[in-house]
Amino acid sequence: MLALLVVATLVMSGVAWLIHARRMQYWLPSHAAGGLRQLTRPRPPVRHVYFCFADHYEPYGGTRDGERARRRVACWVDKYPALAKAHHDSDGRPPQHSFFYPEEEYDEALLDQIAGLCRAGFGDVEVHLHHDRDTADNLRATLRRFADTLHRRHGLLRKDEAGQIVYAFIHGNWALDNSRPDGRWCGIDNELDVLVETGCRVDMTMPSAPSDTQTATINSIYFARGAPGRRKSHDRGREAAVGAWGAPGELLMVQGPLTLNWRERKLGLVPRIENAEISADAPPSAHRVKLWGRCHVALRGAEEHVFIKAHTHGATEASMAMLFGGGFSSLWSELERQYRDRDGCALHYVTAWEMYEKIRSLARGPAAARAGAAA
Repeated sequence: MLALLVVATLVMSGVAWLIHARRMQYWLPSHAAGGLRQLTRPRPPVRHVYFCFADHYEPYGGTRDGERARRRVACWVDKYPALAKAHHDSDGRPPQHSFFYPEEEYDEALLDQIAGLCRAGFGDVEVHLHHDRDTADNLRATLRRFADTLHRRHGLLRKDEAGQIVYAFIHGNWALDNSRPDGRWCGIDNELDVLVETGCRVDMTMPSAPSDTQTATINSIYFARGAPGRRKSHDRGREAAVGAWGAPGELLMVQGPLTLNWRERKLGLVPRIENAEISADAPPSAHRVKLWGRCHVALRGAEEHVFIKAHTHGATEASMAMLFGGGFSSLWSELERQYRDRDGCALHYVTAWEMYEKIRSLARGPAAARAGAAA
């Protein structure tokens, strides 16, 4: 009986590994190459860590019940401020939460409540969208209408020097730029151009592993450009670097960490994919926080600045039970212990837009980079 159990476990492990390997084909070569670079290229000491918690915030996720959606948001309004006030970064600032709110779930009253949290100093709202079999014209109109509503009705987002409303973006179902092989959950080749045209300045969709929408580029900050008739144009791009800010038509891509977690293995053998998702099934831990830093998402020429973007679906009951039941405190305590309280290192809690602005200031030139390093 024991022998049968052992054989069954090995077979299950083998099947799990094969499934894992098939899903990793998009990014595993880049992971291996990145590990080799870490061994051969010395890096300067990390002096600044910027942490952004990007929430695919969907109060109506899995339900059409308005009362249930209101209870979900009320939980955040009631509980988040007290928890956040008990923590602070190296600047004395509480944790910041970035609510990527889906256009298709627009609810005026709920957004007013979330905007109130943001005005109280706990975060910001950005744009999220689920769509399927869409067209470029419809997407263009949808994004412009939603951005205008968020800005004019709720006092959210912001305008650039030319007066255009600008925003950060996360694509629902991970299918940015029609990147699913079957074409579902988007439908628009060259979606990147529509995003740039409507005021999107930074995309934070990636990583999406184990989804087959995952890009070959991982653990990177880079610029992507749409190509007519070509899907998944963000699979590769131009590396962001000090002195090399984006050109017209390019979209900044800020990726979260992606690596293998060999300590928390499935069935004791198969490494877990570490994609910085925080959920009921993937709560924060000291080891996970350490892995995020080791992925070293940074600009070339400013490697002492590390950008960590974690993500969650924070409006579900399961996620809220974990986050408000100790997950938030565990996450923030580990970030503060590993980065804020480390000699020579500073932790900065930032919103998605603030992360974009910091990257822009570093990339615009050596003088800006030196000023940021001294800050």
